[in-house]
Parts: sequence; structure tokens; C-alpha cells
Amino acid sequence: MADVETNEHAEPGQGPTYEEVRDRLSMPLVEAMTTQRAVRRLRPDPVDDDIVLRCIELALKAPTGSNGQNWEFVVVTERATKAALGRQYRLAWNLYGGVGRWLNEQQGGGGLAGVVGRATGSSAPADREAMAKILRAVQWQVDHFEELPVLVIPCLRGGKPPYLPVPSIAATSFYGSIYPSVQNLLLAARAFGLGASLITLPLWSVTAARRILGLPLSVHPVCVVPLGWPRGRYGPTTRRAVGDVVHKERYGTRPWVGRRLEDRPAS
Repeated sequence: MADVETNEHAEPGQGPTYEEVRDRLSMPLVEAMTTQRAVRRLRPDPVDDDIVLRCIELALKAPTGSNGQNWEFVVVTERATKAALGRQYRLAWNLYGGVGRWLNEQQGGGGLAGVVGRATGSSAPADREAMAKILRAVQWQVDHFEELPVLVIPCLRGGKPPYLPVPSIAATSFYGSIYPSVQNLLLAARAFGLGASLITLPLWSVTAARRILGLPLSVHPVCVVPLGWPRGRYGPTTRRAVGDVVHKERYGTRPWVGRRLEDRPAS
């Protein structure tokens, strides 16, 4: 999900207060869901603490396994902490970004471009340009990480046995208690008009992340959600038809191929 490219170079200003934007939360849910996208290019303007807290408060309305509510959220605004996480991000992106650019340059619709093509139905050149835009947006975020006004790090407390082999269901059950709240956080940000994205590369070294954030061994960082007022904009997203990804009863049985409901007029 690439954010809109822009040449805007904004200086830090004063963002709106919570009281000025609280009514934006009345946005219809379907509008928020259908226009949500990763917005990585953010203005350096500060975000009111109450706006961030309200986003997290709404995130807490999501379900957790056995209603454990074993989440913790670390909010980072100090530049030194952001810089330390940014160094970890750059270390990981130097590898993954290089591989991503190489794959995207391969011909014949393969690699990352092929993934975009399957989602949009576009041609190989268009696929490569769409993926290139995503890579450029991520590169911008990497290069300007210290300037992002707020980082929210959702964490889980307990429940994950360290250094022990466990069945895959243990991992899915563990992370299933945080990602619904992360999606709530992203939807709340969308309603407020904040730019947001979900990233994990700054946490590639959990040991480093624990040291940077002062996390005890009982608290596991899961992802990073940068928040800020966007340089780009939200808007409609391109997705595959629902019928192309739904299988009935058993994998491979797809009776609804090509079917979409979002554009169908009401009867």
C-alpha cells in the first residue's frame, strides 16, 4: 500500500488539538476501511498527546485471547530514541530494500512486480512502477525516521516461551492478541486524518529493541506504527476481487471468481 508521492518539504508547525479533531471519529466505518492505506511520508508537526491516547484507547476495544488484555503500548517522541530505532531500521532495510529493488527490476512480471500485477490486473511495466513507488515511500520513511513525530510500539506481555521450539499455533495465538488492536489503531488514525503505517523492520533485533525501549524480558515488541499528519493523502485502494481469494469448503473451490460487491448498486 503506497502513499501518494509529493514534493512537499514542510517545516515543523503546530498540529491541531484533540478538541479540534475529535468529531472526525464520526467517519463511517466503511469509509475508513475502504480508504485506509499505508501513509509513510509524514509532516514533522507534533501530534497532540490526547489524539495519540485516544487512538490507543480505541485500539484497546479489540478482542484478545481469553480476554487477557495483555497488551502494552510504548509511545516514542524523543529524537534520540527514534534515532536508535532508525539505525536498526536502516540496517535491515539495506538488505531487504536492496533485494526488493533487484527483484522489482526483473523482467517478465516476476518478483515483486508480479505480486502487484496479480493484485491490480495491470501490465508488467505498470506493476514495476507501482512497486517502485512503494519502495520509494519506504526509503523516504527510512531516511526521515527521526523526523516522524510519534512512534507507537504495540507489545505483548508474557505468553511467548523464549528460545523454545513450539507448535506454530502457539505463535498465531500469541500474536492474535495484538494485531486486532493494531488494526483498530490504524482505523482510528485514518478517521482522525493522521498518516500511519505498520512496520516491523526496526524490531529485527528484539535484543536491541528491548535495550532501546527499556523492555523487560516479559514484554515482547511486535511492530511499530509511526503516526503524524500526512504529506500525502488517503484515498481509495486497489484490491483483488473478493471472489478471487475466497474458497468454499476446500482450498481450490472458487465459485465466485471475479465477483465484487462494493460497486454493485443497492437493490
